[in-house]
Amino acid sequence: MSIMKKAELIEEVQSVAGLETKKDAEAAVDAVFGSIAKAMSRGEEVAVPGFGVFKVSHRSARQGVNPRTGEKIQIAAKTVPKFSAGKALKDTVA
Repeated sequence: MSIMKKAELIEEVQSVAGLETKKDAEAAVDAVFGSIAKAMSRGEEVAVPGFGVFKVSHRSARQGVNPRTGEKIQIAAKTVPKFSAGKALKDTVA
């Protein structure tokens, strides 16, 4: 399995969107991811029909166990990003 890095994504966006420069494609990629991150930081969901939903999930505080020592530890509550793939994306990958 290979990993598409940001530079490769920018090249793909430039090619598919017909943008003249990589700088324009990079600005587009950064704008999309920045907008998603900003919306999520406000607690909003971002739904892209056919692709998926980016949302914020809240994890409650809980007790865990240190696997090395067996000692019980308290895990703090936190907010984490979550992505749920849409049907079209699932069908494309399958």
